[in-house]
Amino acid sequence: MAFSRAQWITGKLRLGFTFDEEMQQSKLNVYTQQPPLRVIRAFPVADGGALVHLHNISGGVLGGDQLEISAHIGTRAYAQLTSTSATRIYRCQPHLPPVTQMAEMVVEEGGLLEYLPDPIIPFAGSRYIQRSRIELASNAGLFWWEMLAPGRTARGEIFAYDLLHVDLDISAQGKPLAIERVRLDSQCQFSSLARFGVYRYISSFYICKVGLEAADWLRLEKELSTIAQQLIVPGEICWGVSTLVAHGLVVRALSRSGRDIPSGLHAFWQAAKQALYGREAVLPRKLY
Repeated sequence: MAFSRAQWITGKLRLGFTFDEEMQQSKLNVYTQQPPLRVIRAFPVADGGALVHLHNISGGVLGGDQLEISAHIGTRAYAQLTSTSATRIYRCQPHLPPVTQMAEMVVEEGGLLEYLPDPIIPFAGSRYIQRSRIELASNAGLFWWEMLAPGRTARGEIFAYDLLHVDLDISAQGKPLAIERVRLDSQCQFSSLARFGVYRYISSFYICKVGLEAADWLRLEKELSTIAQQLIVPGEICWGVSTLVAHGLVVRALSRSGRDIPSGLHAFWQAAKQALYGREAVLPRKLY
């Protein structure tokens, strides 16, 4: 299927979440909404949270598109953000710049952000740059996962994209916790043992809560490592868990298929949320 557009687009979405003390409920405020990015409404979830679906009403992302998303989670507010479907990155014409998507998230004291999107699927010939910045205040929490697919596998487009560049920076009270840089391009030999080997799908899951002692994170790392060992299937999927410099840990996965990653992420999220908040982790309902 061919896609064309007279010129690329710039989409912007600026959201704010506040906590209503009287209602004991987080509220959504939409400050900027520029297509193709859009939100419809917030749905209440357990424990006073607000679930928001991030829509791209164009159905996919084309070369040259520039997308900007920012969210401010206020004191004690709880926001759960998800996509409505996978992010499809279409072929980029040679004369167009790469797609860029920028995300800026701030979580204030006692706030919680759960960012739980569907996979990124870069089609053959696509060029995609994503940069995410997250700042956490005292006692702020974060559950942030991302999944990268190799392309449209049913069409044989395995790692046929030209560029996939993903940056992630997480800081707490002004100090870096995690700096991640992933760059995959057409020059990479993905199947080499030094890179992916037999694996095709990548996932990272950051779990943070500012203020916990190092010993608490080591205990949680041990608990999640036990889950990882139970989920590993040699030659099919690998999981690993490690603590950050402070205030959190990261779970990573490499898999031959995409079907086993979501259930694994949910298992880690469930265990971590119970340990950190004493709450159940409920997957966001989808809108179609």
